[in-house]
Amino acid sequence: MSAGRPTVNASRSLRAAVAAAVIAAAVLSAAGRAAAAIPKKDVWYTQHYVIMQDFEKKAYRKMSETGRQAFQELFWAVRTADARATFAARLEHVKKNFWKENNQQPWNTDRSRVYLLNGSPASIDVDQNAGWATSGTPTQFLQATDRSNEDVAANRAEVWVYPFEKYFIKYTFTFVQPYSWKIVQGSGNRYLGDLETYNREVTFGVADLEAYKAQIGALVAKKK
Repeated sequence: MSAGRPTVNASRSLRAAVAAAVIAAAVLSAAGRAAAAIPKKDVWYTQHYVIMQDFEKKAYRKMSETGRQAFQELFWAVRTADARATFAARLEHVKKNFWKENNQQPWNTDRSRVYLLNGSPASIDVDQNAGWATSGTPTQFLQATDRSNEDVAANRAEVWVYPFEKYFIKYTFTFVQPYSWKIVQGSGNRYLGDLETYNREVTFGVADLEAYKAQIGALVAKKK
């Protein structure tokens, strides 16, 4: 081997450094684009908008304060008790386990929003200094994600895996100092939109959609 030729380890190190730089740039870019779109002041909306369908979000933004209060009651009145219980359980999990990222609004983070919409992933791949590991079954995941005392600096990335029909949908989160996890979508996500649409329209769906839209229209038209 010539003296000027890089070693295999050096080549791998270079590739790893380049990959890390690309991920970091993607994280910061995505965070910048998303920051303006994430609601903060309306607590109810920050908790629920991730499970809302597009027509609901559009209408809600047009409503008066009185109309929004009425909508908040209507939102769950037209959905099943099971859907409401599912969301309440997920919200409690988020409050308990993701508060370090945002102690004022623990539901208003990337990992929290994915959890609220999709629930527990089937597995989590964790990138640490020691390499990749898998958490196991969904039951084990609920125990493994008690993150109230997590050492966030020990993890560099997480990949949440959700089975959907015959596919596996992946969400990748990278750690950003001091406590944040930012989502970076990579390969293997062709059907990610289908999974999210399914959960909005089926898991948290409405039985009589046309009647519901008519009620929403009335709330938008009400100016006070």
